[in-house]
Amino acid sequence: MVIRELVLGTHNRKKGLELAELLSPLGIELRTLADFPQALEVVEDGDRFAANARKKAGEQARHLGRWVLGEDSGLAVDALEGRPGIYSARFAGPQATDEANNQRLLDELRGVPPDRRTAHYVCHAVVADPAGHVRAEAAGYCRGRIRTAPAGPGGFGYDPLFEIVEYHRTFGELGPAVKAALSHRSRAIALLLPALRKLIASGASR
Repeated sequence: MVIRELVLGTHNRKKGLELAELLSPLGIELRTLADFPQALEVVEDGDRFAANARKKAGEQARHLGRWVLGEDSGLAVDALEGRPGIYSARFAGPQATDEANNQRLLDELRGVPPDRRTAHYVCHAVVADPAGHVRAEAAGYCRGRIRTAPAGPGGFGYDPLFEIVEYHRTFGELGPAVKAALSHRSRAIALLLPALRKLIASGASR
């Protein structure tokens, strides 16, 4: 029997673990690009999250000859007219660390009052077949606001600054279980799961 398999199109270890947990109900083998030394470095030159996600899934799937889930996600801050947006991972420069990106965000929001620090996370997730054709896609959103200082050791990216207002805690403080229930990524994957189940049931992913 051929093993059902889906490659998670990311080199980010923390993101890979988060995606694997969200996709575990599928009961299929999940791998990441760390398992494929020959994986492409896809150039993320799209003008929207959806365009980048489709490109990452399609190009990688064709290259590897496997089913690939590609996703593009980031932070949009209302006071910054939607920035950093698709540039979230490199807000402070091409080789930026999470800490550097967070510091730039704090610098740009210096003096902005709490009621104007609203923001939302976006995740666009796409599944492509081995020929590179998009077979399923979904988008998820999570709304909150940006703190004036980081709080909590959990998560990654902007999580220590992103406060879920109803909980009065950042994603860095809330822990993985709460994040799995509320995050933009979890909401996108939840919308994607029914389509993935249909593909698996049809035998398309064999």
